[in-house]
Amino acid sequence: MSRGAAVVLLSGGMDSATTLALAVRDGFEAHALSVAYGQRHGVEIERARELAKALGAASHRVVGVDLAVPGGSSLTDTTLSVPRSRSDDDIAAGIPSTYVPARNTVLLSLALSWAEALGAQDLYIGVNAVDYSGYPDCRPAFLEAFESLARVGTRAGVEGRGVRVHAPLLKLSKAEIVRQAVELGVDLSRTVSCYDPSPEGGACGQCDACRLRARGFKEAGLKDPAERGGS
Repeated sequence: MSRGAAVVLLSGGMDSATTLALAVRDGFEAHALSVAYGQRHGVEIERARELAKALGAASHRVVGVDLAVPGGSSLTDTTLSVPRSRSDDDIAAGIPSTYVPARNTVLLSLALSWAEALGAQDLYIGVNAVDYSGYPDCRPAFLEAFESLARVGTRAGVEGRGVRVHAPLLKLSKAEIVRQAVELGVDLSRTVSCYDPSPEGGACGQCDACRLRARGFKEAGLKDPAERGGS
């Protein structure tokens, strides 16, 4: 029995694909939303289209928002280099240049807008606070604050129909996410997470996302079916 509509942010990476599969498993009519925000790894949008169809999304929309205009991130500014071959200590030390200013605030706001139009009260996002690159918008405090914002900043919220932000991968290690994806039947060969992939989606193997993904598969005792890895 359906639990109603939910909006799921779908990037085309392993984490968001697993999150979509979980929303469908949870019984939601899952409407997938992908955002083309000027990211250099734009091939993920094409993969998102494939994954939305394969994983049973009720619908899939792609919205364009050019976050390359404000700049400030090596994911949107091609004059900046994507960090490669960083040590685990470096990854844990601080917020890297791949942080896109306020990205998850923008993405969740778009998801919230669509959810309100649908009459949905549930949003899904594949953020992770364990094996992540230090991004402030991947933390529980951010998600709680966003729910509070939605309660006071939308008609649905002030009428008592606030949203719930589901982050089912929040406290999982990358290895646990890999195992969850396999259990749910997610085609991980179609996911792309590398910060600077080839036009076809081949991963560099050296950026933070590639290294975290590779470690996840290794710790899960599984082989990554994607070309080279890439979160």
